[in-house]
Amino acid sequence: MSALISSTRFSFLDRSRTRTGRDGPQALRDTVALAREVEELGYHRFWVSEHHSVPGVAGSAPTVLAAAVAAATSTIRVGTGGVMLPNHQPLVVAEQFGVLASLFPGRIDMGLGRSVGFTDGVRRALGHGKEDAEDFPGRLTELLGWIDGTQQTYPQVRARPAEGLRIPAYVLAVGGGAAVAAAAGLPLVIGDLRGREKVLRAIDVYRGAFRPSSRAARPEVIVSGTVAVAATEEAARRLLVPEAWAMAYARTHGSFPPLAPAEEIEGRTMTDRERDLYERGLDGHIHGTPDQVTGQLETAIEETGADEVLVTTSTYDRAALVDSLRRLARIARARTGRRA
Repeated sequence: MSALISSTRFSFLDRSRTRTGRDGPQALRDTVALAREVEELGYHRFWVSEHHSVPGVAGSAPTVLAAAVAAATSTIRVGTGGVMLPNHQPLVVAEQFGVLASLFPGRIDMGLGRSVGFTDGVRRALGHGKEDAEDFPGRLTELLGWIDGTQQTYPQVRARPAEGLRIPAYVLAVGGGAAVAAAAGLPLVIGDLRGREKVLRAIDVYRGAFRPSSRAARPEVIVSGTVAVAATEEAARRLLVPEAWAMAYARTHGSFPPLAPAEEIEGRTMTDRERDLYERGLDGHIHGTPDQVTGQLETAIEETGADEVLVTTSTYDRAALVDSLRRLARIARARTGRRA
């Protein structure tokens, strides 16, 4: 058992991807079912994401979905990875998490991002634009103020029932997100596990500029990425195929498709551009047999200094995904017992 791996928490982020032949409602039910399975395997957290008007993703309301996940589980921490703060008024976000933390005390995480809608149409429909992303630090400060009871802009208004509750907050790094997390004294969530230079620089910036706060006394880094474990390297690689093709298709056709079976994708005739993007999409992920993945994880954790690994694997075959997570839990068995 690797000492590095055994001292690292492991969690899971599900994007509620749709699959060929199954609709969005089924994808959401699959997310809730997966959360129960992930809990049984002993993972530390289960997070859900926010996407708007993306054909291949059903998760558009993360706090609502987090409530369903928390209600269906009993011990695992549940949260968002993340709520995109530029899309929402900070008071409303505080109220939503206040309700969640009141219903499921000690189990709710507030993961926050700074992305806005992918297209002008989505941004107009949400009533927010790119300028709102630029004010992410201000919105974050306001949100935390609503929960702490320290905001002064609206002295006659209180965020009920959030005010005074202990709701852990996390910043998802996009662009300058690492510096924002450091200034706010919050844990940082960043990809990817293969330690690209840009990611390592952002982590260094975060650690160097971190200001201790009531929420975090020291820097805390959660590194996210795809991990696929199977009996053979080829079987693990096939788990990567559906997502790699979906990304390649989206970049060449402008539409994000449902996840398709690996054998269907491997039998496709692709254009040179599609093939190039597809092959690149298969690279840069941690995958292989348990021994191979153990070595890759050791390298990733050593390079990033990660306190936690947030697995984000998406694939068509749910049974194979659960098997991969079971194998990963065995690798990390000494540490996957949950800790608040």
